Amino acid sequence: MLTIWGRKNSSNVKKVLWCLEELSVPYQQIDIGGKFGKLNDPEYLRMNPNAVIPCLQEDDFILWESNAIIRYIAAKFGKDSLYPSDLQERASIEKWMDWVGCNLFPPIKQFMISFVRTPEEQRDPKIIAQSLAEIEKLLKIVDNTLSNQQYLSGDKFGMADIALAPLAYLWLSVEVERPSLPNLERWYQLLTQRPAFKKIVMIEIN
Repeated sequence: MLTIWGRKNSSNVKKVLWCLEELSVPYQQIDIGGKFGKLNDPEYLRMNPNAVIPCLQEDDFILWESNAIIRYIAAKFGKDSLYPSDLQERASIEKWMDWVGCNLFPPIKQFMISFVRTPEEQRDPKIIAQSLAEIEKLLKIVDNTLSNQQYLSGDKFGMADIALAPLAYLWLSVEVERPSLPNLERWYQLLTQRPAFKKIVMIEIN
């Protein structure tokens, strides 16, 4: 059985658990990180020297980096659904996965730290405004793409949607002024109809 190390309310852990749920793959999840600590415990550092989550453990095989884990799970268990055999189709999906991790995740993380996890009296409005502006600029790219296709992965649900949606959930769930992005909102509503998305992603933010 696969073991996923990482707290359930981490957006990067959510991606992995959601992927497993979509494919009905049995797994166990161990809380670590955040209020659970233990990231710097010797046992965990032997698996992931970066001291971050998530981390996949399968017997003697260890894998870290959430998008790498998603690719592995999809390739092993979802070749007929989440992992396209066509190289160009798969590359187009993986392009978005990398875009989410490299471009969107940093400002979302900064916003969550500055707005959600910082007491109101200690917040820096300038940092919050800068984060929101960067997030909005990036999500407009997604909105434009979704004007021509049903899912970020293309005509059907796939790995790119799994990579983006937990971050979109954070952005859409926080009470801030946002621009209208109708295609992204239409895409998001499609995902809310998926039982695995409701179970894994749509949980309390903290």
